This record gives sequence, structure tokens and C-alpha cells, in this order.
Amino acid sequence: MANTYTQIYVQVVFAVEARQNLIRPEHKEELQRYITGIVTAEGQKLLAIHCMPDHTHLLIGLKPDKALSDLVGAIKSGSTNFINRNQWVLGRFNWQAGFGAFSYSHSQLTPVIRYIQNQEHHHARKSFREEYVDFLTRFNVAHDVRYLFKPVEVQDQ
Repeated sequence: MANTYTQIYVQVVFAVEARQNLIRPEHKEELQRYITGIVTAEGQKLLAIHCMPDHTHLLIGLKPDKALSDLVGAIKSGSTNFINRNQWVLGRFNWQAGFGAFSYSHSQLTPVIRYIQNQEHHHARKSFREEYVDFLTRFNVAHDVRYLFKPVEVQDQ
């Protein structure tokens, strides 16, 4: 796209289905590298990534020729297939439907990157659900907390 100049930075957050703790510490680095490869293959720039046991944060420099929903779909489907192919969980791994996306200016990148890199420390004080609701509230995103996360399905015994 000749003569198109943009500066689009988006933090993307998405959860493991039913917020289960399925991303084990011994697989975290490999999963992060795999997701980085997906973002790069999609022609985008990954600025920060952190996979927690039940959710993932990404900070992406987004080019205007890619729809964010298409990019997140590629990340989630590709990483789901990767996790299942490697049999990292019993049964089938899935990400929950949907995601959160929050935009930032260039001057905000350093604190956002630091925030993403320090997820373990941050979540020692605040749950993922609290964090996510805080994002939605701070960015004035209309939401109903009753429908944010798909509940864990109880299996008949």
C-alpha cells in the first residue's frame, strides 16, 4: 500500500476455554515461540507475549492490511492445533471464543510491554477475571460480566 502510513498498537487478550489452567510452565516458552511465528507469518510485528496457565496477552504492531479478527483467529486456531498435535493436555485443548483488544499510543508501549512481561507478579494480586474486567472498564468497553466467560461444564458422573 503505497503512501499508507500507520501506527497501530493493540494488546490482545484471550482465555483458555472455561478459564482452565492448561498452559503448563514447561510448555510456555515453546508456545510463545510458536505464536510469535504465526504473527510473523501473518506479516505483523509481535512486541510482547506472555502465556499464563489460563490466558494469553499479546502486544502487536498491526499493519492496516490485516483485520485484527482474522489475525487473532489465525493465532488461536494455529496454536490450538499445535497444542493438540503435541498432546499437551488430556482431551482436546481450545481457546474460548472471542478476545479483548485494547489500543495504545507509541508513548505507552514501554509500560504495556513491562506489564505483559510481569504477568506472574501481577496475578499474584489479581485474578485474570478481575484484570479483564478492569481492562474493559478502563477502556470504556460495554460489557455484561455475566457473559464474559464460558463456565466450566460439569460432567455427569
